[in-house]
Amino acid sequence: MESTKLKRPKHKGSPKLFDNPILEKLTHTHISMPLIIFSVIAAALVYYGIFEKGFSTPSMILLFFGGLLFFTLMEYIMHRYLYHIPATSERKRKISYTMHGVHHDYPKDKSRLAMPPLLSLIVASVFFIIYRAILGEYAFGFLAGFLMGYAGYLAVHYSVHAFRVPNNFLKILWHHHSIHHYRESDRAFGVSSPFWDVIFSTMPRKDAKNKRQETNVFIDPEKA
Repeated sequence: MESTKLKRPKHKGSPKLFDNPILEKLTHTHISMPLIIFSVIAAALVYYGIFEKGFSTPSMILLFFGGLLFFTLMEYIMHRYLYHIPATSERKRKISYTMHGVHHDYPKDKSRLAMPPLLSLIVASVFFIIYRAILGEYAFGFLAGFLMGYAGYLAVHYSVHAFRVPNNFLKILWHHHSIHHYRESDRAFGVSSPFWDVIFSTMPRKDAKNKRQETNVFIDPEKA
């Protein structure tokens, strides 16, 4: 289990990850790019499934929400087991830091709140091949929901780090993810939803949750 004692993150600046200027530039992404790209692809997949493959609208809706739900599970698994892989060697430490550790050190670095679009498209293509092999033509609707789940995750993740906590039902997402960053990095892995944290018993510990509720102070001082 990862230590719950966190070092203080930096709220300004953007660290250099690669000496190669091209690779370094690729690590910075404006949030609008992946949101537009994957929303358009998802819409195209739905259109193709209905008008070219003959799926009924209700069937496409079920496939879409099935893919969306499955994405939330993949989001949880990757965040918990890949992004927070134990640094048992220098190689693992470096990979983990490049993938995710840098985000914990610089959570306000807006240009690194999304995976570079080129890499995202490669990963999405791999998922399409896998889903096509398993689901056949059902993959069009399923992948559309999966990609919109990713776009939704990006929108939530960016908003949590870039904007103040809203005074509505969405504030639970701000509090949940901030607990992960500022108090318990071995808990609260869900970003777009705490659903899988409930299922797999990784919700924030009661003492940390109660402390926040009692003080009514937002964990991130930048957003208080």
